[in-house]
Amino acid sequence: MTKYSFNFKLKSAFLVGLALITSSCATTDGRDPRDPLEAWNRGVQSFNDHLDDYVMKPVAKGYQFVTPKFVDHGVSNFFSNVDDIGVIANDLLQFKLKETGMDTGRLIVNTTVGLGGLVDVASQLDLPKHNEDLDQTLGFWGIPSGPYLVIPLVGPSTPRGVVGIAGDTMSNPINWVSPAAWPYATGAVKTIDMRADRLTASKIVDEASVDRYEFIRNAYFQDRNYKIHDGNPPRSEDDLLLEKEMDEMEKVDASPSAKSK
Repeated sequence: MTKYSFNFKLKSAFLVGLALITSSCATTDGRDPRDPLEAWNRGVQSFNDHLDDYVMKPVAKGYQFVTPKFVDHGVSNFFSNVDDIGVIANDLLQFKLKETGMDTGRLIVNTTVGLGGLVDVASQLDLPKHNEDLDQTLGFWGIPSGPYLVIPLVGPSTPRGVVGIAGDTMSNPINWVSPAAWPYATGAVKTIDMRADRLTASKIVDEASVDRYEFIRNAYFQDRNYKIHDGNPPRSEDDLLLEKEMDEMEKVDASPSAKSK
């Protein structure tokens, strides 16, 4: 198993676990305060799901079937390398100077030694891939996400996420290439490649979730929260209460009366 596929499967398992945990914390009336547009969002997700079932998934499976593994990894590495340009910009906007230096080195190494990013040489040199985008930067500066919003053809997002997607799209140098056929063509290849890489994750979601809509919504917010806080999100009131109760239980278990029983 390659390092790329292992990291992808590990991330997928992590998101599934988070979504399963949060899905059990729904309000008693079944409504999530983060999702006041649920009726609209469910309709859009249904449209996206049908489009995925009848178009994107078959195309992704065909792409995965005809594309050799090393070519598939090369395509993924290439687009990841291009995305590092935006990652560096967001590193700077979040004052992450260490990550800025690492990601700049990563971009230079993979662009030169890695044949334009087709080979991820930097990861072998202890320059790991970071994932920073404009949505995370806006969250870093305290801008609220706003309500949950499912976008046609795009998927889960929020108003802040929409701004982030627009900014990240503009920061991609490929999108400034003329004629416009090049950005459209590369964008299509990137979309198909990403969908092919997520075939396993989508299967897990389909099999594990009772309400697929809630599952995806909870996974989205957990993933965003996790990334904005660099893997160390603040604990919720429920977490603090559970920790307090466990501390009290430990004190009771450690008391002389409990030991004498």
